[in-house]
Amino acid sequence: MADRGFADGIALLGRRNVGRLFVAYLVTFAGTAMAPIGLAFGVLEMTGSAADTGTVVMAQPLAGVAILLLGGAIADRTSRKRVIVSAESLAMVAQLSIATLLLTETATLPLLFLLMLLNGIAMAFNAPASAGLIVQLVPREELQPVNALLGIARNGAFAIGATLGGVLVATVGAGWTLAIDGASFGISALLIATLTPREQRTSEGSSILEELREGASEFFSHTWLWVIVAQFSLLVGVHESVMGLIGPAVSRASLGGATSWGWIAGALGAGTLAGGLLSMRISPRHPMRVATLLTFAFATLPAALAVPLPVPLIALTAFVNGGAGSIFAVLWYTTLQRKIPEEMLSRVSAYDHLGSIVLAPIGIWAAGHLSDDIGASRTLWIGVTTVLTASAVAFCVRDVRMMTNDV
Repeated sequence: MADRGFADGIALLGRRNVGRLFVAYLVTFAGTAMAPIGLAFGVLEMTGSAADTGTVVMAQPLAGVAILLLGGAIADRTSRKRVIVSAESLAMVAQLSIATLLLTETATLPLLFLLMLLNGIAMAFNAPASAGLIVQLVPREELQPVNALLGIARNGAFAIGATLGGVLVATVGAGWTLAIDGASFGISALLIATLTPREQRTSEGSSILEELREGASEFFSHTWLWVIVAQFSLLVGVHESVMGLIGPAVSRASLGGATSWGWIAGALGAGTLAGGLLSMRISPRHPMRVATLLTFAFATLPAALAVPLPVPLIALTAFVNGGAGSIFAVLWYTTLQRKIPEEMLSRVSAYDHLGSIVLAPIGIWAAGHLSDDIGASRTLWIGVTTVLTASAVAFCVRDVRMMTNDV
């Protein structure tokens, strides 16, 4: 990757599979970026309670925690492409249903919670299947530039979608914002259905339970892998609490409402876009050393909101967060795809996703109640401390610092 430039990377978009997957990422993640803003402000308009918002928002990761491992095993055992198409279709139905409830003013917290559980089920099948599908679409030597391109699509879509989401919520309301998100899942499903991956390596002779055991054995055999996943179980909980709950609440109370939060979330997306471009030009000898150092930057956004700083300065910290997160993601997924056997990749990715989000429901629920009880600022400072401590502990592990990018 060291000798590959931007032009070489962009040229990969001319490949049928890469180009269509790129567009699918653009469409679905632009809609997805609108969803947290629409949902958070929709629930806040219903009840005015951060705790109620946290209860609804936590349903998605809660469902993911429950069935992610099953999703990974099924993806490795059957067809990753079919799994993704089915998951995107389920997410479309769930989001359009939420939009309908909000638009008709018939939404209740239990109904929203149940529909967000369906979203979580879709995510639980989609995420591990997507990680494995990429290795069926491109040769090994092109994994990093393709991951960078997909990161650019995902993060560029977030930059546009988050900003547009804030504007749409402020103008046409949460319901229509979520309706657009639902439609984006349907378009993505159609695009994924047209991809032509090479034949998938499967292990059909084993039972689901045996395949899960094999995946766990592979996962825990890599110290760098399980340490960073454990770190991210805390970091993701903080991030989800900030982006889906406390950030919108602070914006609503002190920063001017949904439009201001849309600009902040959009700046995060712009940062991830910049990070994706940069990740096409770097190939560190010790990828997890660099990746872990980048995670210290994740503390800047909750710190800026805790003060709170003026919106432009908060947006700047969001940009830094986004850039660091984007580079981390490219290094992480490329390392997984190079180090983990292809036939086990979705299962190991499921353990990765499970470990990363396992504390997110608890974190979101706790953040909502802490915000109501001790205030948003103190809750955010707790998040800052959590990020810095978890990152420092992970960096102290030798295998994280010294693992190389050799295949």
